[in-house]
Amino acid sequence: MRLLLIEDNRRLAGFVCDAIGKAGFAVDHCQNAEDGEAALDTVRYDGLILDLGLPDDDGMNVLKRVRLDARELPVLILTARDGVEDRVSGLNAGADDYLLKPFAMEELIARINALMRRPGGAREPVLALGNLKFDTLAREVLVEDEVVRLTRREMSVLELLLRRPGRVVSKDMIGESMYGFDENFGTNTIEVAIHRLRKHLEEAGADVEVHTLRGVGYLIALTGHKP
Repeated sequence: MRLLLIEDNRRLAGFVCDAIGKAGFAVDHCQNAEDGEAALDTVRYDGLILDLGLPDDDGMNVLKRVRLDARELPVLILTARDGVEDRVSGLNAGADDYLLKPFAMEELIARINALMRRPGGAREPVLALGNLKFDTLAREVLVEDEVVRLTRREMSVLELLLRRPGRVVSKDMIGESMYGFDENFGTNTIEVAIHRLRKHLEEAGADVEVHTLRGVGYLIALTGHKP
């Protein structure tokens, strides 16, 4: 899953991006409204974390434009504005949640996970196929209740495939989910991640397979179910 953070405080943004990355998300960071809205027009994000005190515009205006475009993007406002009227205005303008600064990173991650589980976020917390189970909140993959050790990127690929069992996931979609703006990736990088994921699942005795459809993408299915 890929998130966008629009926050002008570089130091805070660095801490937030680091925490979000460790929680299993890919994240892009923009420091102002103009760059943030350009990113929203370019990339398909799963969620937006939005500061209100931006240098070139009020974050509330960004939120209103997002909703005017009929985007169902989950939005979490992150701000120092602690007045009741501010919170009410933000929620009425279309925010899904509102977190005041300063805040604990653990609470931020918990709120992001909660947003992803809502119907609009369409993110079930536990994904299962055959004897394979992935707890996306604990970031734990199990086969027959035995933990399978995967890297963050391998988990990102597996989560994307498990959310679309039996359906093709393109390389572009995998790349967008795994990497932020500041990370370079190529098809070879994705192929390596897929290869390692297959190896880990096979060694663990998972009864699922990741199939390659050349020139199209990948899909996951129960062993013996051919695409």
